[in-house]
Amino acid sequence: MARELLDDILTNSDSDYQALCVVEQDKRVHGYICFGRIPMTDRCYDLYWIAVDPAQSRRGMARLLLTHMEAAMRAQGGSRIYLDTSSTGPYQAAKAFYLKNGFTVACVLTDFYRPGDDKVIYKKDLGN
Repeated sequence: MARELLDDILTNSDSDYQALCVVEQDKRVHGYICFGRIPMTDRCYDLYWIAVDPAQSRRGMARLLLTHMEAAMRAQGGSRIYLDTSSTGPYQAAKAFYLKNGFTVACVLTDFYRPGDDKVIYKKDLGN
């Protein structure tokens, strides 16, 4: 799914998706964030993917990507960000990251992915 989104961004000039990448001197992409406007909403955006090379973990790259994405959304008149993730153990670090960076839980869809695996939807107001 992430590759499909990036392919759409790179090949379709009318794409609703946007991406930002962090690149080091070696020209390797070590992290990216993919987001887009939510159709039929008043200035709301989805954060679809945020990914950082595990070798670059805990160096502030995810926070940098998030900061640049929020600036791009504000420049486009964005007012709110939504994202979702699983409630299971492997996603605990991601959930802690979102909470630390100003997101709040908007709702939980119980057993969404499978029994015992809820979909947690987060939101953050951008102040616009």
